Amino acid sequence: MTLAELPSMDVASRASALRSGFEEAGIDALLVTRLPNVRYLTGFTGSAGMLLVGPDELVFVTDGRYAEQAADQLGAAGIEARVEIGVTQAAQRDALQGAAAGIARLGLEAHGVTWAQQREFASEWFTNAELVPTLQLVEQRRLVKEAAEVARIAAACAIADEALAVVAPRLPDGPAEREVALWLELEMRQRGASGVSFDPIVASGPNGAKPHARPSNRRIEPGELLVLDFGCVVDGYCSDMTRTVSVGDPGASGSRLYDVVRAAQQAGREAVRAGVACADVDRACREVVEAAGLGDAFVHATGHGVGLEIHEAPRVAATARDTLAAGSVVTVEPGVYVRGVGGVRIEDTVVVLPAGNDDGCQPLTAFPKDLVL
Repeated sequence: MTLAELPSMDVASRASALRSGFEEAGIDALLVTRLPNVRYLTGFTGSAGMLLVGPDELVFVTDGRYAEQAADQLGAAGIEARVEIGVTQAAQRDALQGAAAGIARLGLEAHGVTWAQQREFASEWFTNAELVPTLQLVEQRRLVKEAAEVARIAAACAIADEALAVVAPRLPDGPAEREVALWLELEMRQRGASGVSFDPIVASGPNGAKPHARPSNRRIEPGELLVLDFGCVVDGYCSDMTRTVSVGDPGASGSRLYDVVRAAQQAGREAVRAGVACADVDRACREVVEAAGLGDAFVHATGHGVGLEIHEAPRVAATARDTLAAGSVVTVEPGVYVRGVGGVRIEDTVVVLPAGNDDGCQPLTAFPKDLVL
C-alpha cells in the first residue's frame, strides 16, 4: 500500500479531545514540547517545534527552517493554528509569552521537559503563569489508535515481512551480522519505508544471549540460533518484529529453547484482549517460561506499545498498571537468553480487537515462525 492509498487521519479533532482533560489536570492550557506529541496534534514532522494548546486557539512556534513546511503540513492536516516563526530562541520565547498572556495555569509535559528548561520557563518565559507538571496527557490520547493509524502500522509491518522474505534465503551463505542488518534496512526502504524504527538487531550464536546486541562482523554459522529484531517507519508510524531462525538443525538444546519461547509467545498472544491487564499478558508468557525452568533467562518485559514511537504506552510488563483497550497496538515478545550459547525471541505486533471478538487481537506481523531455514 502506497502513502497515497493510506486512509486519511483525523488530526484536526485531536486538540479538542485533549482539552477535555484540562480541568482534571488542573490546567488552562498545555505547552506541548515532545515532538511525537506535536506531530500527533498537528501533523508537523520537523525536528523543532512547540505547540501551545490554549482554551480557544492553537499556537505553533518553530524556527525559520520550517516556515513553509509548518504551513504546508498543518494546512494539510486541517489544523487551524497561529503559526509563529522565531529565528532565534528569544523570538520564540516572545511569541509564546504573548500567546500565553492571561493563562493562569500552564501545563508542561513533565516527562519531556528538562530541569533546566523548567527553570528557564519559570524565570524567563512564563513569569505570570503557574507552571503545572502534567503526566502523559497526550500519550493517553495516543493509547487507542484510529483505524488510519493502525493502517500505517500494518503497512510498516507488511514491509518488514516482505524484507525478511527476501533476506532469509541469503542467510545460508554465511553473511556477517552487519550485512544482514544492512540488507533488511535497504529492502524496507526500497518498499517505501522512510527509515528504520530502530537499529536492527542481528545476533548470531552466542551474541544472541544479549537481548539488544549490536550487529557485528561475526558471520552466521550453520546450526546456531539467529535473532532478527527489526522494523520500519511508514508515514511516522513504526513496526516491530522479531524472528529467531537457524541455518540447519540447531540441535536439541536450541530447539528446546525455541519451543519454549514459541509456546510462551502463543500464550501471550492468546491473553491479549480488551479489558485485560497488561500485567496478565506478561504473566501468561512468563508462566510458560518458568514452567520450563528458564524463568531466570527471561530478563525483560513481554512487550510495549507501538505507534509514532517504537516504545510507547502501554507497557506489557509484570509491573504495568495499564489495561488493554480496543485499538491499542502492542508487541508480544518473550525471550530467553543463555550466556555463551545464544538466545531466542519471538515477537509480533498486534492490535487489540473490540470486546466480543472470538480473537482478542489481530497480528499485524505475519512472517512465518519456522525455526529451521
